Amino acid sequence: MIAAKCLLASISTTLLLGCSALSYQATSKHEPLKEQIVGTWKYVSVDNIRSDGSKVPLFGPEPQGRVAFDRNGNYVLMTSRAGQARFASGDRNRGTDEEYKAVVQGSIAHFGRYEVSEVDKTITFHIETSTFPNWNGIDQKRPFSITGDELKWVTPSASSGGSAEVRLKRAQ
Repeated sequence: MIAAKCLLASISTTLLLGCSALSYQATSKHEPLKEQIVGTWKYVSVDNIRSDGSKVPLFGPEPQGRVAFDRNGNYVLMTSRAGQARFASGDRNRGTDEEYKAVVQGSIAHFGRYEVSEVDKTITFHIETSTFPNWNGIDQKRPFSITGDELKWVTPSASSGGSAEVRLKRAQ
């Protein structure tokens, strides 16, 4: 009888803890967007959206890089094409025109502060410095969504012209 009561108490405790964990998971999905975005994300795709709706990969089929958002409103973003060729000279200050062009067209980075609007589901990047100098000191508002471990946003005026759709997944 005592063994049965202990088993019943153990099962009850396990169920209670399991329900608490499920309850936590369910409520964590209702966290403010600013809390959901915090962390490090890695690229799944970065596509230029043509006027006909078709998509062209801007950084190849497997873009590399990370985007990190901290709780204090700071971010850093680095995107690169996978498999870029090394400089023949081995010196980044002695690249050829073609090597420099490949680096510029195959990467983008910027950092600064960010704000999230819960109302219109946008993130505004307050870009301090970018490898595309035309973005230095400007703000860019981008609509975004988070579904599970996927973050997606649209850059309305991408550095390559047109708009770009960025898909990331939470880094493990």
